[in-house]
Amino acid sequence: MELNIIWFVLLIVLFSGYVVLDGFDLGVGMLHFKAKNDDERRVLLNSIGPVWDGNEVWLITAGGALFAAFPNVYATVFSGFYTAFMLFLLVLISRGVSIEFRSKVENQKWKSVWDIVFNVSSYLIAILLGVTLGNLIAGVPIQIIDGVKEFGGSFLGLLNPYSIFLGICAATALRFHGSLYLLMKAGGDLKDRIEKRIKLHFYLFIIFLLALTVWTWVSYSHHTSNFLYNPIWFVFPLLIVLSFFFIPKLIKKKKYFAGFFLSSLILLSCIAIAGVGLYPNLLYSSTNPFDSLNIFEDSSSQRTLTAMLIIACIGVPIMLIYKIFVYRIFKGKVQIDSNSY
Repeated sequence: MELNIIWFVLLIVLFSGYVVLDGFDLGVGMLHFKAKNDDERRVLLNSIGPVWDGNEVWLITAGGALFAAFPNVYATVFSGFYTAFMLFLLVLISRGVSIEFRSKVENQKWKSVWDIVFNVSSYLIAILLGVTLGNLIAGVPIQIIDGVKEFGGSFLGLLNPYSIFLGICAATALRFHGSLYLLMKAGGDLKDRIEKRIKLHFYLFIIFLLALTVWTWVSYSHHTSNFLYNPIWFVFPLLIVLSFFFIPKLIKKKKYFAGFFLSSLILLSCIAIAGVGLYPNLLYSSTNPFDSLNIFEDSSSQRTLTAMLIIACIGVPIMLIYKIFVYRIFKGKVQIDSNSY
């Protein structure tokens, strides 16, 4: 049973890695139209150019881990969320294509089309991620057919007010996260304008997160029971509050990396809070809580979990070393040249 918990934690870590790392990519995409000219747009693109595709590896790894460790959950989620995932995949591909294709033709109309695709797809990815998390927290209808737990809802049912609001909250969070990243990577007038508007992104994030917290505690008591049962988990909300307190001070002192670190800590804590609230479930049933898919009843065999853990212990450190190496190589302000996007 310890292996089931380890894999649950590992899934949270992998999804957290994706949200933090691809999160600032998405935030940069949302801010793309704040650039006043083509040179500034190229700065934004090249700030994420060397790392954006590698950041998405975390999502692929998390999906593979879900399939290997909890195949029943994987089957139910991907069959029930099929339309939503196809839409997510479409905008994910469109965003990658827009980054690569934009500078291939020296034509302003060509570039403008891909700029729109880049900006809109960045917003849609963030919102869809939030909508997915919102449905995991609120729960989805699950029905048992021939002893198999299946999704009993519809695509439109996933677009409920709570999940949509969480999607908007996710967009505000990642836009603020991306703003802090750009303060480290951009210079000149572009950096000054981002610095002037970052307070607006910061306060919007706080307002939406506070409203989401109240909504969750009032309407979805099942998601708060683990916190009441073991108050030690309130350490994550405490980390969020402390980070919100220190970030404005760090920005004022132009300590942008420290601010970005605390922004990452906020996102990690938010995912951790979602994980604590879900435990031991991975997919909560809104129709009958006893039909929920959890990490103990819907996992692979202990032998499979052991084998996969060995592979993860080898693969994840290699991935981390590679990421650290890439970020060290491309650290500092963006410099545009003939090889840039």
